[in-house]
Amino acid sequence: MPHLPATGGRDVHTVRFPVGRPPATVDVLIVGAGPVGLAAATELTARGIRVAVVDRARTATLVRAGAMGHTPRVVEHFRRWGLLQRIREAWTYPPEWNRGTRLVTSLTGHELVPVPRPSFRGSGAPEHTADEALRRPQTVLQQVFLDHLAEHGVSVAGGWELQELTEDGEGVSAGVVDVDSGERRMVRAAYVLGTDGGSSTTRRLVGIDREGDHATEKRLRLIVRTGDISDRVGPAPSATNIVFNQRASGFLAAVSTREWRVYAGPYPLDHEPTEDELLAIGRAAFGFDLDLELVSATTFYHATRIATTFRRGRVLLAGDAAHVRTPGGNLGEGIGDVANLGWKLAAVLAGHAPDTLLDSYDQERRPHNRRVADHSLERSRRSQTALAEIRAGGIPDDADLGDAAVRRRAEIGERLRRDHTGGAGVTFDERYDASDVIWYEEGQLASEPGWRPDVYEDDPRPGHRAPDGRIDPHGSTLHDRIGTSFALLVLTEDPTGRPAEDST
Repeated sequence: MPHLPATGGRDVHTVRFPVGRPPATVDVLIVGAGPVGLAAATELTARGIRVAVVDRARTATLVRAGAMGHTPRVVEHFRRWGLLQRIREAWTYPPEWNRGTRLVTSLTGHELVPVPRPSFRGSGAPEHTADEALRRPQTVLQQVFLDHLAEHGVSVAGGWELQELTEDGEGVSAGVVDVDSGERRMVRAAYVLGTDGGSSTTRRLVGIDREGDHATEKRLRLIVRTGDISDRVGPAPSATNIVFNQRASGFLAAVSTREWRVYAGPYPLDHEPTEDELLAIGRAAFGFDLDLELVSATTFYHATRIATTFRRGRVLLAGDAAHVRTPGGNLGEGIGDVANLGWKLAAVLAGHAPDTLLDSYDQERRPHNRRVADHSLERSRRSQTALAEIRAGGIPDDADLGDAAVRRRAEIGERLRRDHTGGAGVTFDERYDASDVIWYEEGQLASEPGWRPDVYEDDPRPGHRAPDGRIDPHGSTLHDRIGTSFALLVLTEDPTGRPAEDST
């Protein structure tokens, strides 16, 4: 039997960015080799655009505690790029651990809201899409994207830091420096895309401010490492859990077979919890005493900070460089940025559209991000209020199996069920209803139902996501057929009428 790496699946603990020098000229220079930057390179390469990617880091690590959950809408893009199967295969813990998101008192404690087990009778995909949600660490995405870009000869260079941007009427000159040798190079590009995170150098160099309130407290994402705990949790523990007890709350999620993400806080901004404090929270989330190693602790905030514009001249922003908010799907918003911007850059660079088309990127994505950010912050506040009220009423110890404890857990479960609302609108409703390039017929915009985070219905109005679903007996979907092309969809109930889809 072959030896499995430490993850129990594919070994993506460390992703090494290629070593080399960025090219002297390129259509688009992408600053930042995180999942959004590499996704942008994938999208633009698919459209025939010459791109290069630089990042000041030389590696990315699994234990950084980055995003893991990818919505069906994001998976639609993975599929469109032809990379979904590679991402599916790159699991870092056994697929049998995927049992939905469980609401529990601890990993070994009591289930507060039952989650249906997977069934052969259903695909598990939401009704609006042919694709499922996936859980894969950011390093998995980065490795898959890097392999794909290498196959297409795309330059990705780690260890190069952006230090200068100078724009003129024909393009942008970007000064990048090797972080080890100090070697300096100038890269000439028609456009620069900053995907370099919340503290974006790209955003700072072009003088784009951010708006939104600063947080008044902080939280920590922990990665803790266990030994072999299968004697306590079984061979297939639940990989994704939201914990509610007197010591721990929030996600307890597997990153690999030995590493788990745990949330801690909130804390005052100036408070630095000790390692012992954080490990105690980790043990409370597991629900039993075990040896834990604190591998990493990443600070995050329940707050919204959105760039005042996503475009300044020939420099554009995407992902965390453009917007950070209360955690929960922000990587997906970055992928949405990329999908929105890709075809527009391709059209401008090919001479099929004026440069002003790029203004619509800001007009469409910034309001969408604001809408989702406002919802996320409000949801977070409601969750914190609910947790405080639940704790005030008491959460029985896991060992307490008495009638009163059983009744109290049922009360907590009912409260959580009552508070839960779906997120179909957040996942799928990327409507663009304030864009100069979208034209409505008379009355269409006025009759459009308001955006709701919990509701999504396929809508034929301009600016909405194209519906997806299987369109032939062999399983291909509408999005498969369209790919990266433009399409005119003609619907008819007459099977002998015009074709259902025409792609050019």
